[in-house]
Amino acid sequence: MKTKVAVFFGGRSVEHEISVISALQAVHAFDKEKYEVIPVYISKQGKWFTGVELLEIANYKDMQALEKKVDEVFMKPVYGDFNLYLSNPKGGFLKKKDPVLCELHVAFPILHGSHGEDGMFQGVLETIGIPFVGCDTLSSANGMDKITMKMILRESGIPVVDFVWFTDREWLSGRETIDEKIEKDLGYPVIVKPANLGSSVGIAKASDRKSLDSAIEGAIKFSSRIIVEKMVEDMKEINCSVLGDADHRESSVCEEPIRQKDFLTYDEKYGSGAKSGMQGSEKKIPADLPQATTEKIRKLAEETFRVLACNGVSRIDVMIDNETSEIYVNEINTIPGSLSYYLWEESGISFPHLLDRLIALGLKRKRDIDRKTYSYDTNIFAMGGGLKGGMKRGTKK
Repeated sequence: MKTKVAVFFGGRSVEHEISVISALQAVHAFDKEKYEVIPVYISKQGKWFTGVELLEIANYKDMQALEKKVDEVFMKPVYGDFNLYLSNPKGGFLKKKDPVLCELHVAFPILHGSHGEDGMFQGVLETIGIPFVGCDTLSSANGMDKITMKMILRESGIPVVDFVWFTDREWLSGRETIDEKIEKDLGYPVIVKPANLGSSVGIAKASDRKSLDSAIEGAIKFSSRIIVEKMVEDMKEINCSVLGDADHRESSVCEEPIRQKDFLTYDEKYGSGAKSGMQGSEKKIPADLPQATTEKIRKLAEETFRVLACNGVSRIDVMIDNETSEIYVNEINTIPGSLSYYLWEESGISFPHLLDRLIALGLKRKRDIDRKTYSYDTNIFAMGGGLKGGMKRGTKK
């Protein structure tokens, strides 16, 4: 029997289109002898759809026409119910309407950015109890939020650049105080980022107070939490992917993205063509680095993956200060663009085999979870517990 894998993609995120590209790359790479792949597209309005029409990227040019050709679906937030339901089941002559489209075996989120890579969707899957690929709710949330991530990494002895963070409300009520703190603690130039977005969305460089205020105003359009980092002016960006879980993991070859500006922009990452995604952006693979530097980066990537308790495949982006040779972890992508399959192909693991590994990791985690105790089979109310010493009727505490 084939394993039924639901690939979830799209989502309510500014990285919606990138998710579509990454997901379709994966769907077409699955070994169809082993898996029955069910595409589940989440629209920008949050509706779920499935159908073969979703497998052609050209169909996404006209979303209204596409949604008329596919079926709207949903899952119930009921533990143990792995069914994918039709929202509007169609019955025929002498046919009973069956709302169940199919029973799923594994969920595979390929959702980039907010409401998909930040733990929200993973929380839904954990509530249902279905095995799924990738990081769990906690590691997704910690990996997505740049502030929380850097706090954890710094506490764990992993080098990160100095930073200042604040909320949009703090900025609106006391921008001069925040400006002064940034200038005192970091100086110029700095990089301003929304705390919980990827793909370089909302990121800007600031070299003085005027450009700083402008960059922050741009960032708060995307996030309620903002991080401002000391900019490494003469630096080299290096990416490394890690595969596995917190106990057993391995790192890929390193890549050096080729950037034209101070940081790799959205257009540089994805502007080379809709079908190629991150795989199509300009880069050097393997990165032209001394062997000792490569090994140090790979170890830092693996340790970042371990400290954040990641699972599946992630991509860790680091910066090398060319003046001091210091290496800093910049961020982690817990659902990386194109699933970083091109790095694993260069490391000797084909895309179909990478997908096999990811499915196996999701199933293994489910087995491990099922061996834990989350509740007792006793009912303390039936035993009289908590009744005599409890709150009296009609009272509040």
